[in-house]
Amino acid sequence: MILIVRGSRERVKGERKTVFIALVANAIIAIAKGIGGMATGSSAMLAETAHSLADTVDQLLMLFSLRLGEREPDEEHPFGYGKERFFWTFIVAVVIFLAGAVFSIGDGVMRLLGKHLVSGGGGERFWINYTVLGIAFVSEGISLVRAYRQTRKAAREAGYGLVEYVRISKEPTTKMVLSEDAVAVTGVVVAFVGVALQELTGSERYDAAAAVLIGLLLVYVAYALGRDIRGLLIGEAARPDQRDRLRETIEAHDEVIEVIELLTMYVGPASLLVAARIDLVDDVDADRVEKLSNEIEEELRDAEPDVDQVFLDATPGRARRTGSRRRPEAPSPRAARDSRPRRSTPTRSGRRDPAR
Repeated sequence: MILIVRGSRERVKGERKTVFIALVANAIIAIAKGIGGMATGSSAMLAETAHSLADTVDQLLMLFSLRLGEREPDEEHPFGYGKERFFWTFIVAVVIFLAGAVFSIGDGVMRLLGKHLVSGGGGERFWINYTVLGIAFVSEGISLVRAYRQTRKAAREAGYGLVEYVRISKEPTTKMVLSEDAVAVTGVVVAFVGVALQELTGSERYDAAAAVLIGLLLVYVAYALGRDIRGLLIGEAARPDQRDRLRETIEAHDEVIEVIELLTMYVGPASLLVAARIDLVDDVDADRVEKLSNEIEEELRDAEPDVDQVFLDATPGRARRTGSRRRPEAPSPRAARDSRPRRSTPTRSGRRDPAR
């Protein structure tokens, strides 16, 4: 018997609000930085302009992905559109690298070589840079606080610390905004130091070095995002502790001899597909198999909130029919399960065996 169950989709209102706040903040400061960079010719300011423009585009892509990812499953996409979020996050990583990092490093290197992409007013207009960077620091700080609170709330609800949650979370949106805003605040500080040192020493090398450093920060962000999203794009399984919890939940039933195979895959940020082959004791009738499957499905959701869709192949006497060794008779199925060694029967798909 195969039971298919579809769970409810987690709403993304909090993530949408977080992204919108970041979008507004980045759009405002991108304009301000652009004006300051053109007026003064500062490489650090131009690098920060490219950074903020890239972040603004990223937030637009994230809002777009949130809408696309909420679409209901259909015949062409029976597991839903949750992976839209993963795909567009990967595009964000590309945008950060190309629009932010490449421009920032390139402009900084050219300035170190004595060439200028933009000529500005120089020293007499440094006050423009300080004013713009002050506005940027406040705006980025507000966005960072919002992203931090959203992420901390999600971490608390999941039962993890903030750092651990950011590391293991499959939710790309809030995590991306948090990392981008943290780097943005750092970039503003780096730009401020570069501009100040240039004013104090009269050397453009500090301004150029600040632009290169900002570009390197963006390279790291792009790499980290791409690394985290790669596994989810190609079909990443649940974490080992999640798989252990799912297996223990199934095997807690007296009728279950063994979980022969457990397959999991994230099909969305909070949408985990679970497929399991289960060997049951011989005397379980069809009605009990159906009830047992329903019970297991509910308990899997309680044990792991990310569980969305469940496929169970629960059949009595599988080991006997396939010729596998069975344990001698024991007082109870639970005692049998606890005392017998685990079997591993790897397969390449979740389809039932034709012979069954």
